[in-house]
Amino acid sequence: MEYIVIGISNEPDCILPDEVRMLLPSHRIFSGGKRHYELVKKYLPEHHQWINIQGNMPVLFEQFRDHNGTVVVFASGDPLFYGFAGTIQQFDPAANMKVYPYFNSIQLLCHANNLSYASLVTVSVHGRTWDELDNALITQAPILGVLTDQHKSPSAIAQRMLEYNFTNYRMILGEDLGGLHHHSSTFELNDAINYTAYPLNCLILIRTSRQAFSHGIADHLFYGLENRPNMITKIPIRLTSLSCLDLAERHVLWDIGFCTGSVSIEARRQYPHLRVIAFEQRAECSEIMDRNMRRHSTPGITKVMGDFFETDLHIYPVPDAVFIGGHGGRLEELLRKLDTILPSRGRIVLNAVKEDSRWQFTAIAQSLDYKLSEPMVVRVDDHNPITILMAEKR
Repeated sequence: MEYIVIGISNEPDCILPDEVRMLLPSHRIFSGGKRHYELVKKYLPEHHQWINIQGNMPVLFEQFRDHNGTVVVFASGDPLFYGFAGTIQQFDPAANMKVYPYFNSIQLLCHANNLSYASLVTVSVHGRTWDELDNALITQAPILGVLTDQHKSPSAIAQRMLEYNFTNYRMILGEDLGGLHHHSSTFELNDAINYTAYPLNCLILIRTSRQAFSHGIADHLFYGLENRPNMITKIPIRLTSLSCLDLAERHVLWDIGFCTGSVSIEARRQYPHLRVIAFEQRAECSEIMDRNMRRHSTPGITKVMGDFFETDLHIYPVPDAVFIGGHGGRLEELLRKLDTILPSRGRIVLNAVKEDSRWQFTAIAQSLDYKLSEPMVVRVDDHNPITILMAEKR
């Protein structure tokens, strides 16, 4: 298949470049959204056929394949920027494609506000999860362009940022850029949560200050279980355990028995690329985790409540790193269950307080032919010594 993909502006009197206008009469099959058709139909040849893009991509590309010839597609802005050119590459990888781009919406918003965007980081929550935005905020990107949608609107984004204590940004909102209702405005986040934006919008977040960040959150800064202040993986143990997991090279961490969430939160802060799935069966820990995630600006941790052994684990991404914070006396069963899930080179770390836990972990890992690291014994103040054990699947 051959495609010509033309990026256009949102202006009511949309003007196409001469080069584009000259190629249209020699084609018959055109496609785009209903809004695009209203903007460009005056340029199309008399006996053209228009295929509406409405969302069902497999069906749409079957329609395209029914036509022997080039399909000319109109798209908003730059089709190579989170646009339809990428969709073609996904659904028809062997296609020949020629792209005529226009400015994308984030560029237009920068132009309207005289903002240099050489260092701008762009993320999209349009029909997507919060992951890209969360990751960029955790890394404290200085200038951040955000593509929104109806549900993850500017007000919803501002509310989420305030919930997780990202108060060091202001928002520049662009509405109907290039259209009849073209408007650009600047908000503090507290004001943005009450603003209803025009449906076509995007925004830029500008960092106004840098939040303090350290590798290692002090133990007393975590909310904990009532009357059980020692029920937390202490900072030296936590950082050493994360180091043993080699998280810079990993993609998915499972934290089994998260309790206060200290390990998950520390991992999320230090390695924002990491998907963190945290498991816990004590109901009171759910709210503790939520409070700690908000306090330490770490959205995006997937919290799973209930008995790990009764949880349908197949609905979660496969881990290549596992931290065992609790096993309920069923360590052997847990390790054998994890062995059926872990890929090769997957790592497991356990903090053993009791000698029998150390012996059992070592014996089971050896029976499964895992590579064991040298145990590390760490003692914090007058607490019992902790043995940090790591095993890697061959």
